[in-house]
Amino acid sequence: MPWLVLLISAVFEAVWATALGMSDGFREPVPTFVFAVTVIVSMLGLGWAAKHIPIGTAYAVWTGVGAALTVGFAMATGAESISAGKIVFLCGIIGAVIGLKLVPSPPAADPPADR
Repeated sequence: MPWLVLLISAVFEAVWATALGMSDGFREPVPTFVFAVTVIVSMLGLGWAAKHIPIGTAYAVWTGVGAALTVGFAMATGAESISAGKIVFLCGIIGAVIGLKLVPSPPAADPPADR
């Protein structure tokens, strides 16, 4: 469940990043509202997932998936040009995210005993 929440949070990250770009410095009300709502939802999901997934891994996955989705959406809508290099590197990001999921995490260390 933490990985699913993390991935959903990454989708919200892509939404808020796209809305931020459309907000014209927070002058456009609808994109600004979308940004505000989705950044909160995204951060709450990341925060919850980070209680169950090591923060370095959680943050890397959250930013990687969010960035890949943001660029992918921009290319799909024509806001950003498509190139073979971009496709290759986006696949690299997704491959790295999958790798982070597949690499087993060592068990969490026991907290220090009270003295």
